[in-house]
Amino acid sequence: MTRRRRPGVRVAIRAVAPEVTMIPSSPPGPRLLGPLLAELRAARGWSQQRLAAELCAASGVPTLTRHEVSRWERQLRLPGDFWSAWLATVLGVPGELLAGAAASSRRLGATPAAVDPAGSRARLALLTLAHRWAADPGGGTLAGPFTGPATAAPSGPATGDGYGPPGADDSAGSGRRHPADGASLATLRRWDDLLGGGDLAGLGARRLRRSVRGYRRAGPAGRRRMLPSLAESAQLAGWLAADAGDLTGGLVAYRLALRAAVAAGEPPLAGHVLGSASHLLADAGDPAGALVLARIGYAASRATASPGLRALLLHRVALAAALGGRCRAAGQALAGADRAGPPEPGREPPWLYWLDAAELAAMTGRTLVALGRPAAAVPLLTPVVTALGRPRRSAVYGGWLARGHLGLGAEPEACAVAGEALLDAVRSGSPRAVGQLTEFRRGLARRPPGPATRGYARLLAAARPYLPSRHRWRPSPPVSCEPRRDGGTTGSGPNR
Repeated sequence: MTRRRRPGVRVAIRAVAPEVTMIPSSPPGPRLLGPLLAELRAARGWSQQRLAAELCAASGVPTLTRHEVSRWERQLRLPGDFWSAWLATVLGVPGELLAGAAASSRRLGATPAAVDPAGSRARLALLTLAHRWAADPGGGTLAGPFTGPATAAPSGPATGDGYGPPGADDSAGSGRRHPADGASLATLRRWDDLLGGGDLAGLGARRLRRSVRGYRRAGPAGRRRMLPSLAESAQLAGWLAADAGDLTGGLVAYRLALRAAVAAGEPPLAGHVLGSASHLLADAGDPAGALVLARIGYAASRATASPGLRALLLHRVALAAALGGRCRAAGQALAGADRAGPPEPGREPPWLYWLDAAELAAMTGRTLVALGRPAAAVPLLTPVVTALGRPRRSAVYGGWLARGHLGLGAEPEACAVAGEALLDAVRSGSPRAVGQLTEFRRGLARRPPGPATRGYARLLAAARPYLPSRHRWRPSPPVSCEPRRDGGTTGSGPNR
């Protein structure tokens, strides 16, 4: 019997009811064209069909459809000069306004070197959604085509592992359960302290599938109660996917997490989601996109965020700005994080249990390394790197500390720290940690060879077969959650 392939987790974005209550602030910097067009259209009370009809009537070209308007608003395409001029005329706005927004969209939508085409599309979708959240507190342009009543959900599993490893089983659908499937969300978070995404991403994906399935089967009151848990499950799934090197899967999960957190009326959690996504883009070599997400996350949640969360989000801003060469902005964000103070017991959300003063100091050290200030960074990074019991954290910050020593010209100390971080990367199974050591190796290659560098090269050669690699996981083709008359689901084609 041929086994039916299950749809991808990406369809879960369309499976969460809007029910949106949001408290954002306006994002800094220029607007994106997609959210701007949606906002101008909504202000007139027009549907996408109505806007397309108005454009056809004004231009005398009858071929434009609402589907093209939808592509513009979702920023899958940008209108050319012809339609941009008619958009300005029909919507009654200056052409310069649309031109500036289009320029911003092109700049932020350019594919970074480290992002594949599928990841670029997911990145742009998340950036657009973040801007919509910040620009539209009422949620009129954020909701999208979500599934309606729970009774519309088809029987049986409706979502699959959108970013799990090839051949991963859906335990609920196959009758087989993974031994760790009974672990609570809090337990899975604490496993993340010890293990890398290569070991945990599949568990996070299965957890998210179960959350989405339970949400879709619940009634309206049950759905509202489940939204915070759904948002947390999606945020953790995105974090684990990112740590495993699955950029697209992480971005897709973060997009679902943002929708669920906003719908739950949880601005702090939504800000944390954008901060996590910013960290992903920063690691992927996209500081411009990382800075946009971090700034929106901080601006939209600072009014209700705890002291620790405000400090964390400002550190996300600082790192993205430093990696993008914006030294002044990075310094301002670091100063703001210092003023926010350390986490306060009893005031911090449960999902921020891991944040403490030592972690914040290490984040400051990491940013200082990116700013070219290694002398100030090394004392801040050393306590976290040498602490026992959390090998993934030691490996990630160890890469930054090694780069700090290298910036001071201390190759023996740098190679010693990098060697320990290399072993911690093997212990934890974190591809993200390996990425930081790759940056160190590139810097080391520019130095004259010596005993320390040759010793590290031998250690690296011996450890290479055991280092975790970035997974190229292939999501299953997503399908629509709209039920067919025969009780099945309607396919929506490939998502790449």
